[in-house]
This record gives sequence, C-alpha cells and structure tokens, in this order.
Amino acid sequence: MIDAFPAAELGHFALILALVLALVQSTLPLWGAKVGDSRLMAIAPAASIAGLFYVAFAFAALTIAYVTSDFSVLNVWENSHSQKPLLFKITGVWGNHEGSMLLWVLILALFGALVAMFGGNLPDRLKARVLAVQGWIGSAFLLFILWTSNPFTRIENAPVEGRDLNPILQDIGLAIHPPLLYLGYVGFSISFAFAVAALIDGRIDAAWARWVRPWTLAAWMFLTAGIAMGSYWAYYELGWGGWWFWDPVENVSFMPWLAGTALLHSAIVMEKRGALKIWTILLAILTFSLSLLGTFIVRSGLLTSVHTFAADPGRGAFILAILGLFIGGALVLFSWRAPMMKQGGLFQPISREAALVFNNIFILFATAAVLLGTLYPLGLEALTDRKISVGPPYFNMTFGIMMLPILLAMPFGPLLAWKRADIAGVMQRLWLAMALAVVAVIATLILSGAGAALKNLGPAIGIGIAVWLITGAITDLAERVRLFRIEFAKSWARFTGLPRSAFGGALAHGGVGVMLIGIVSVASFGTEDITIMKPGDTIAYQGTLRYEGTSPRTGPNYREDVARFVWLADETSQPVILTPSRRFYPARQSGTTEAAIYNRGFSQIYLSIGDAQPEGGLIVRAYYKPTVTLIWIGALIMAFGGVISLTDRRLRIGAPRKTERPAEADAETQPAT
Repeated sequence: MIDAFPAAELGHFALILALVLALVQSTLPLWGAKVGDSRLMAIAPAASIAGLFYVAFAFAALTIAYVTSDFSVLNVWENSHSQKPLLFKITGVWGNHEGSMLLWVLILALFGALVAMFGGNLPDRLKARVLAVQGWIGSAFLLFILWTSNPFTRIENAPVEGRDLNPILQDIGLAIHPPLLYLGYVGFSISFAFAVAALIDGRIDAAWARWVRPWTLAAWMFLTAGIAMGSYWAYYELGWGGWWFWDPVENVSFMPWLAGTALLHSAIVMEKRGALKIWTILLAILTFSLSLLGTFIVRSGLLTSVHTFAADPGRGAFILAILGLFIGGALVLFSWRAPMMKQGGLFQPISREAALVFNNIFILFATAAVLLGTLYPLGLEALTDRKISVGPPYFNMTFGIMMLPILLAMPFGPLLAWKRADIAGVMQRLWLAMALAVVAVIATLILSGAGAALKNLGPAIGIGIAVWLITGAITDLAERVRLFRIEFAKSWARFTGLPRSAFGGALAHGGVGVMLIGIVSVASFGTEDITIMKPGDTIAYQGTLRYEGTSPRTGPNYREDVARFVWLADETSQPVILTPSRRFYPARQSGTTEAAIYNRGFSQIYLSIGDAQPEGGLIVRAYYKPTVTLIWIGALIMAFGGVISLTDRRLRIGAPRKTERPAEADAETQPAT
C-alpha cells in the first residue's frame, strides 16, 4: 500500500507545510498591519487559503487510509476494520482523538479561508489582524497534532486486521454530530480573532459588531444543531431513554452555546446603539475560551465518558498550555486595552438595551452555575483525592432558577423601544399572549385530573411559559406589521418587507418554547416500566405489549440478538412491530444496546432490552415519552432561525468598507481615548 499511494507520508508532509503557512500567517501580516505595508497584509488571505488546501489534503489522505483499510497506519489499525461498512470507515476518521483533532484544525482553516475570501468589506488592517490571530490558533493546534497526536504514524509490521471502531460510535449520528459541533466550537474562533484584533487596534465601533455578528451567528447555529444531534444520538444509541444527563462533556459543549447566545444579543446592542462595546469584546473572548476549555477537558484524560477520546496527560498538558496562552494572553490584552477604548451610548433601565443586558447577566450566571458543577468535582479530586459527582438535581435546580427570569422576559425584549421604552404599552400588546399562557396552565391542570392538579402545578406553569414564548414571538411579528390595525393588504406588504433577521429572531424565540414543551412533558408526564418478560408474555403499556421471542442475526462486523415485540394501542388499532436488539462486536469484544422507537405523533414508545435471564426471561425497559420529539424540533427551529437571519442582506453584506486615508492610517495604531 505504501508503494501504491503513500497517503500517510503525503498527509504528514501536508500538515508540516500547513504549520509553516500558519506561522507565516500569524507573523508577517501582523507586522504589515503595524507598519502599514499592504504587501505584507496581503499575505494573510493567501496563506489562509493555502493553509486550508494543505489541511484538507491531509484530511483526505487520512480518509483514503481508512477507506482502503491501510492498517500500516497506527490510527487506522486502532479504529477501523476491513468488514466495517464504508460509511463508518469514513466517520471513523474523526471517531478518535487524532482524527478528531485533524477535523478541528480543518474547520479552523475553513473559517479562516472564508474570512479571506468573503471579507472583502473589511479594512485591510483589521482583516490582516483577524487572520493573524487565526494563524496563531492554527499554529498551536497543528504543532499539537504533529508533536503529540500524529494521525499518520506508521506501524513497522502492518497487522492483517484492525481493532475496529468503538461500537457506540458506529452510527449515522457520528457522521453528523461531531462536524456540526466542531463547526460551532471552532467557529467562535472568528469572534475571538475579531475581538483580539480590535484590542490590538485599540478601536471598536458599530461597524465592528456588524462584521463579527454573521460569523458568531453561524457558529451559534451550527453549535445549536450539533448539541441537538448529540442529544438525539445519545437518546437512541445508548439505550437509556434519556435525552440529557448533564454529563460533563455535554456541559462543555453547552457552556460555549450559552456564552455565544449572550454574545449574539450583546452584538445586536452594539450594532444598533453603539453600546456595550467593552462587554461584547469580553464575551467574544469568554465564548471561545469556553470552547478551548471543552477541548482541554475532553482531550486531557480528566474525564471518563463515551464522549472522550484521549487519556494522555502529556496531551492534556500541551492543550493546557494552549489554553493558558490564548485565554490568559487575550485577558491580559483586554485588561490593558479596554480602559483606553471609548464607552458606548447610554440607555434607560426600561429599554431594549436594558432587556438584552438583563438577558446577558442571567445567561452568564447560568453558565457559571454549569461551569461550577462541572469543574468542582475535578478540582476537589485533584486537591483532596476525594471523588464526588454533581448530578442532575444540582443542575436542574440552579440552571432552572437562572433561566426562569430569561424565559419570562424574552417576549418583552423585541417589543421594547431602543434607549427608552414604555413597559405598560408593551404589556398591553402582549395581553393575548399572557391570556393564552394562563389558558395553557389551566388546561394542563384540568387534563392532569383533579387529584394530580397540585402535583402538576409546576409542569403546568412550565407549559404556560412555553406557550408564552411561542405566542410572544408571534406577537412580535404581528406588531411589526400592525396586524388587524391597518388594512390586511398593507399588513401583508409590511410582512413581506420585514428584514429576514426579524423572522429569524422570532423563530429562535419560538423554538425555545417548542423545546420547553417537550422537556416539561417528558420530565413530568413520561412513564417508565422495567420488567422481565418471557416469550408470549403480555403487559399493559400505553395499550398492550407482547414479547414474541428473540432471534440471532449477523451484521457486517457484529452479531446481534433481536427481540420481537408487538404493541397495540387498543383493540382496533394496527399492530406495531418493535425490534430492539443487543449487538456484539468481536473485534472490540464489546457490545451496544439498540433501542426500538415508535413515533406516535410527537410522542414515542421506546423499548430497550437488557441481558437474558437464566430462567429464559429478558429484561425489558419500556418508556413512554410524551411530545419528546418537540425537544429536537424546537432546537432545529432555533437553528433554522439562525439560517434565516444569515440570509438577511444586511448580515451578508455587513458594514461598508472604510477607506483609510494616510493620516487615518498613521493614527489607527493609536488607542482611542
């Protein structure tokens, strides 16, 4: 194979060239921006695009090694098998530490190249500095890969067969979840680069916010979809019936999402009113810092989880050094430059700006609560050698308390005026949304029965808040077009003329409400039944469930025992066949539980099986998940809102390019006072 196509050697060499280009990108353009040399600044876009080419070439070389089952490559031998389906050979490229880090750097290079290609409206100095910061990050992680995590290491005597991929990763979810997650994680590096570039420049204005906002929105959108996909993957693949466990590695992807949400809202204030400038810069730094923190936790070996890849302290120390360099360096630069930068505009306590500040404060408190619950057990173990776990009760309580004010205030924000607003007038416009929310609470209590009304008061309020969010988002659009207050034709004309970001924001807020309905319903009204069944046994479960027996089946690289169940909602309904199974992968000597799921509207019947019992029975876990699919539908609605907003012409074009006169160019390197 080496003689036919030396993929490993070519890929390794491409990574070295990419590192050289990243070093050039991180130094020469920065000096060019300082001295005003346009030729040096022009190196940044060219180096970014060339760097993407070489990283993509290396990624393609590793993919070829996986597809051709080149077991002379250590990474392929450890994570692939010749009998593995082609899709999982490809997804196996990033189903391990080395390959996933290569994907990380590929996406980093992709975002840098996109700025180079589509950042024509950026001032030359700002563009050079942004791409130089991207070059710093790329240099650090390329050096990390080449030094500690080389995916192209050869084995001297190539084995005949590979060890196969971790069985739980042999799923279509792995083809979607990690790339989406990394597009979000790494995408925030652009916001970070813009923030550091602005601090180096010593100047920031509304145009900066308009330039950075589309990149932040794109990263947020991908991270939203990635978290949702990861949640659904864990839900159906792990066979446990839950959609979120507050696993530490779930948390480290959730925290950048929370901070990114705050950053998006802060950037809107800065763009529209020129306020919260320094706060927005700090949020951009903190958001990417949380992404780097997540990378460190997953790669350091601090945690044992289905999500983690590496358990090498040396790798963890290297990433910790990267973490300290970029986070520490950016915060030091912030503390030096921020006091010299001009403050933004003023606003009254009752205004849209104030509402967005309120949003930011509570989101960051919620992020801090999640961060504390995630890191406290690790810190305690490091200091005292005691192991504790912080579970869902802590997170549900603290996070819920922090998010409740945000959910209640969310419909008010878009209806408040900038600078100064009339809260009484906004409440009058939201009267129908309030009324429908109260109706939803009462209806939920009535449907839950007289005896359970008090017990279900909390869930009923949760459903009411969800309806409040959805109807509040609709009210925002209705008020913009003055629905029922002017002629319908004029309202329709106003509706079709609304900026797409208005629709995107309404979808995002409404999506939160849709998701909240699913969360409250599953948590409060879902049922679970764990029992032992023998062939022919029938139990009552949302109808009747009959176990008919188990049969063996052979897959490409696994064996499985498939159980057959027949579920009937009632005597007149059509029977539904459910076939959960347990798979065994000989190469890995491990197995997985494959759940059987039947969609009943937005609700689901969920079955998984455990080990066979000596007397011939089978452990069966049956779950009823009312409106559970609304959790992921709501998340996708939120992500789609981001897509709609990105198509807004104002975000695509961004701020107009500024023409730098020689006198301004000389003054640009001086901090504003």
